Amino acid sequence: MKKLTLDLHIPAERYEALYSGAVSDVQAVSREGLRVRFPGKILQRFLSHEGISGTFVIEFDDTNKFRAITKIV
Repeated sequence: MKKLTLDLHIPAERYEALYSGAVSDVQAVSREGLRVRFPGKILQRFLSHEGISGTFVIEFDDTNKFRAITKIV
């Protein structure tokens, strides 16, 4: 399985666009230097009043299908 590490900071106001459906994907650059796009809904359980902030590890299978996300910091 492939793993990418992402440092994310999405203020609550910006996450609202994901929540409302106006935007469906998050695009970021991983610590490994790869640009990754993934469904914003996978971050919903990490949402606080301030938005989403932290370091996350996203796991993909061999066909680049999302498998899991973990907040590590």
